[in-house]
Amino acid sequence: MQWRGRRGSGNIEDRRRQRSAAAPIGGVGLLAILAIGYFLGVDVTPLLDQASAPQGGATQELTQADREAGEFVSVTLADTEAVWTAVFQEQLGRPYRPATLVLFKGVTQSPCGGASGATGPFYCPADKKAYLDTAFFTTLSRQLGAKGDFAAAYVVAHEIAHHVQNELGILGQANAVRAQSGQAQANEISVRIELQADCLSGIWAHAAENRLGTIEPGDLEEAVNAARQIGDDTLQRNAGRTPQPHTFTHGTAEQRSRWFARGYQTGELAACDTFGADRL
Repeated sequence: MQWRGRRGSGNIEDRRRQRSAAAPIGGVGLLAILAIGYFLGVDVTPLLDQASAPQGGATQELTQADREAGEFVSVTLADTEAVWTAVFQEQLGRPYRPATLVLFKGVTQSPCGGASGATGPFYCPADKKAYLDTAFFTTLSRQLGAKGDFAAAYVVAHEIAHHVQNELGILGQANAVRAQSGQAQANEISVRIELQADCLSGIWAHAAENRLGTIEPGDLEEAVNAARQIGDDTLQRNAGRTPQPHTFTHGTAEQRSRWFARGYQTGELAACDTFGADRL
């Protein structure tokens, strides 16, 4: 992915200098704890809290790797803004209002609850912000087997896709129905939300190649592999568990990669209607 030296987004809220712990866990230990959360779907924030003492108001310096990750996310976010501005105008005849992306290290707060590296990246519709600890990129590559900068860019694009859903009114409607549903139906709705976000991420990849010309050989394979590696069945199997479809909330590896490919191949919003699809 060609990203160095390109324009970044002005919609980055960088909280990474805000220190949340006086005694941070070592790198290997942190990755091990985070992997538990990603694999099992468990919020391991308490484990992180127990290993550190609060230090209100303190700041921390950003490493060169932190700064580079921030620049990468900023450029990727700018690309999503360019893509969705064009898609909204051409396919819907309306403007696109971009999201803000919050960068943090360790833990931070959001209207949707506490954000931490343990919970992974997420989008909060209450403040229309996506939250990302770039340490997730390391876990994505080393623990989950999804290497490459385009795999990391897919993660950003997926969270922004939830903002697109929010802008379209889809996310609010789906979450309202989910809140009134039993667990099984709520999980099914969640899967449809996530697979649609994967498809919308595919639209972004389509435009990145055809409009922006930033895709390099092997990039698409990295994104498809990332989609497969974070499928519910893959995560449960890698955690030593037998996949249990009734517990899935994001879709299988096959579903996630297929819906991403659908968006990439068509570039059309209409192709991403997971809620009207008979087969996911």
